[in-house]
Amino acid sequence: MRRVTLIGAALDLMLGVLKVLVGWLASSQSLIADGVHSFSDLATDFIVLFAAKHGSMEPDEDHPYGHGRFETIATVILGVSLMFVGIGIAWDSINRLFHPEMLFSPGPWALAIALLSVVSKEWIYHYTMRVAKRLRSHMLEANAWHSRTDAISSVIVVVGVGGTMLGLDYLDAIAAIGVSWMVGTIGWKMAWSSLGELSDKGLGEEQLQIIREAIMQQEGAEHVHMLRSRRMGHNALVDVHVEVDSMLTVSEGHMIATAVENAIKESDQGVTDVTVHIDPENDERAPSCDGLPGRKKVLEILSRAWKDAGVDLHWYDVRLHYLGGRIVIDIYLPDAFVGRMEDIERLEEQLKKSLSDLPDFGDVHLYAALGSRRSERD
Repeated sequence: MRRVTLIGAALDLMLGVLKVLVGWLASSQSLIADGVHSFSDLATDFIVLFAAKHGSMEPDEDHPYGHGRFETIATVILGVSLMFVGIGIAWDSINRLFHPEMLFSPGPWALAIALLSVVSKEWIYHYTMRVAKRLRSHMLEANAWHSRTDAISSVIVVVGVGGTMLGLDYLDAIAAIGVSWMVGTIGWKMAWSSLGELSDKGLGEEQLQIIREAIMQQEGAEHVHMLRSRRMGHNALVDVHVEVDSMLTVSEGHMIATAVENAIKESDQGVTDVTVHIDPENDERAPSCDGLPGRKKVLEILSRAWKDAGVDLHWYDVRLHYLGGRIVIDIYLPDAFVGRMEDIERLEEQLKKSLSDLPDFGDVHLYAALGSRRSERD
């Protein structure tokens, strides 16, 4: 980025000096206006260099997501400066149209410099745009379009100067107004787009659809919801909720989250930071589990409810599932219960009855052979 910007800055400096100097000597208002445009290009080149230096800094304690907004702020400044340049050029040109004695009569040197500007700025546009696409830099892309507007404005200058040399005295001033309109319009588009980024405008729907498809291709991902994004310079940040089987282990859910994160980053949408929320159910539609008691409180409630059943929870593996706004309980019994299905069913029925009056609790399931399950896990 630094190299292409420095090359562009050197070209803008040379063209700016030539246009203003020759425009003054050859009496071309539109060429002088185009020279001011080139100097605005030079100013934006330095803004790009500043933003590139600070925007590429590593995240720190004060900027945990990096410094990408430096690029966005620089683009806003660039756009606003172009708008003011366009307004200034238009004001001066309109004033001269209403005062014919102030109109210029440009010479052939003005035409030659305008042609040189067309060729050189079109070349730097293509060069800068190639680098911008490779680096995924919106700021550098904006700077490339800035160069393209300079090339197009020089075409207008060619028409204006040529027409004036053929006797159409007003054409040079009209060409200057055309240049100012282009400069102001490009500035407005750049500033508006970057202001949207500063207000956390997200990725486009087409990009989000690509991300959704990448997520759903991952094994274990059953549904995607609450997919959100925002831009940070030339990068994008994404957070998403992914629904998985409600009975998965924590480690398998984490593995799915990691796979989803990698898939999003590899989806070629410029995403550099991903937060994946693993949900056992669609929390947009399912009843909320907010306010339900935690494990410690649940075990206290179960101890009191099952005291008469002679159940000692310290000898059982109790697993809690927070689903549908209620707590579903799985209890794994020790090896002594293996083959005692009648006892398990009787105990399960008694426990369900004990919990039936407690609205926070759902179903209860009992399973035997806890010892073998623990040995496999260990």
